[in-house]
Amino acid sequence: MMKLRSKRFSRSNSKIGKGGSASGGKGCVTAGEIKWEVRPGGMLVQRRDCGEGVGHGTITVRVSTVSQWHDISIQATSTFGELKMILSLVTSLEPKEQRVLFKGKEREDYEHLHMVGVRDKDKMLLLEDPAIKEMKLLQLTGGAAIGTPYRTIRV
Repeated sequence: MMKLRSKRFSRSNSKIGKGGSASGGKGCVTAGEIKWEVRPGGMLVQRRDCGEGVGHGTITVRVSTVSQWHDISIQATSTFGELKMILSLVTSLEPKEQRVLFKGKEREDYEHLHMVGVRDKDKMLLLEDPAIKEMKLLQLTGGAAIGTPYRTIRV
């Protein structure tokens, strides 16, 4: 097993005992510089960089339906349920009638975009739920069975 040591970190110049971050304040990590922070549980961890990436800011997602596509701007920390609400305004499909697929999997309403890996300019597929589509079709025909293979005739 290989041990990695940082030459920039030592107990003498860090502020671990003070309960704050070792870097002395908020800031981004620059290339080659390692900054440390103490998490609320007391764990010493390397500070994350604060650049725009997954989970930060507004992203644009391209949602494709069968015949058209829509570019939607949404917060990266939003849920798929919130995305469905926005899509209901654009597509006139209710959120319960929608199935949103990302990376080949249907996503649940409570899942957050950034947690499943949605990034800026990613593509999603929007499908109408087949069960609801069938119920609508049955309501339009008056509840009669469509395509009955035979009929009974009584004389």
